Amino acid sequence: MPSNPSSLTRRLLAAVWRILFPIRWLLALLWRPVRWVLFLPPFRWCGRKLRSFAHRMAPVIRRLLHSILTWVIGAILLALLLGSIRIGGHPLIPKPVGNVFATFSDLFSQFLSFSIPLIIIGLVTPAIADLGRGAGKWLGITTALAYASTLFAGFLTFVVCAATFPRLLAGTSLADVSKPEGALSSYFTVEMPPAVEVMTALLLSFVLGIGLSMVPRGVLRKGFIEFRAIITRLIERLIIPLLPLHIFGIFLNLTYTGAAGAVMKALLRVVVVVLILEVVILSIQFLTAGLIGRRNPIKALLTMLPAYLTALGTSSSAATIPVTLRQTKKNGVSDAVASFTVPLCATIHLAGSTSKIFSFAFAIVLTQGLHVSTTQWIGFIFMLGITMVAAPGVPGGAIMAATGLLSSMLGFNDQQVALMIATYIALDSFGTATNVTGDGAIAIIVDRMAGGSVNDEGDPENVRELSFDGMAYLHAVSVEGVVSPEELEASAAATRSGE
Repeated sequence: MPSNPSSLTRRLLAAVWRILFPIRWLLALLWRPVRWVLFLPPFRWCGRKLRSFAHRMAPVIRRLLHSILTWVIGAILLALLLGSIRIGGHPLIPKPVGNVFATFSDLFSQFLSFSIPLIIIGLVTPAIADLGRGAGKWLGITTALAYASTLFAGFLTFVVCAATFPRLLAGTSLADVSKPEGALSSYFTVEMPPAVEVMTALLLSFVLGIGLSMVPRGVLRKGFIEFRAIITRLIERLIIPLLPLHIFGIFLNLTYTGAAGAVMKALLRVVVVVLILEVVILSIQFLTAGLIGRRNPIKALLTMLPAYLTALGTSSSAATIPVTLRQTKKNGVSDAVASFTVPLCATIHLAGSTSKIFSFAFAIVLTQGLHVSTTQWIGFIFMLGITMVAAPGVPGGAIMAATGLLSSMLGFNDQQVALMIATYIALDSFGTATNVTGDGAIAIIVDRMAGGSVNDEGDPENVRELSFDGMAYLHAVSVEGVVSPEELEASAAATRSGE
């Protein structure tokens, strides 16, 4: 209270106090019996249980708040809600304010177009250089199995989509979504032309990757590995964090034109097909692994269920490696084979992500009037499989690595690529869960082919590969480093001896 209040202010404060004092006295009087009731044993027990539950849920809530999935879904729902509310026939968010979000989305799309060739070169080149070095036959066999599984998922999805989507999405036309009438407009735009075209970046990545695998390790390879670290940080710390705001602008734009309902209706139908497809893919993977590895496929699949559930929460293959490794060993896979295949497949085996990307791409092509031939779809599947090998094992990494193929091979524009990113990330955890669960099936097959035990059969390189502790290596070596096979083995041995 001021030291020298005016007479009017003093009288007003006195009047307010006279009104509030009886209310305060009444509340204090009512609180006494309520407090007595709350301290009864049943209520005290309920209070302890609630505090215990809140304590257990705190890490889960923190993880959800830090998850890109939560922010993307929140951005979509908030855009649909705010864009649909009308006051006096006008949207709740005035069009000048909406144009601010449209301006950001336009600038972000330009930056994404600029970054796509860099992402391709930074991820694909060192991946091909590492896998093409020929470190031994088990690396080649595991990579071939992972690529074959990814191709199978892609072609199975192609057959299912071609058979079901024309009927499922009949009458759904979203051809005008990219530039609808009355849409929000950007206040200004900044041209950000990419350094090279997307297809040029792909060809350059293959040429450089194969070339680096044929020459001794040197400064050039180290430079590409450091460039990969830069691109990974670009995705993790700039592109992924800004995606929710970009997606908010895209869906707010759709609500202003009335196209949001049609988009969501079509995408929900696709989601149902995708989830069923992923169950079918896992069933076929473990049925094949059971036949080859002479194990019960149902029991093996159920054993991998904890890894599936963990991936639903993390949306990251790399973060789920410890659980995947533990469950793979419970399936009877030898420690050496499990420690080699699980960390490797967490990076190169993305069958679930491939199925999801293809399904949504097929739906967008079908509903937006694009024309893609069967030959183009087949080529897209083969290229997508290679791109998935190079994708980083972080949330959203697969779709970011595939954006170049969507624009170069399927002709997607910025709006369609943004719609693909939004729908993919909204279901990112399910694709990741399918990926890591399928890693267990590949480990069973490799274990069977390796005879279930480590033996060199005259090839010391096989002993080095199969006895390599992948978890120890991942713990000890950062992505920026350049690690030779000898250094890799020494790092793993030093980590094991220190435990």
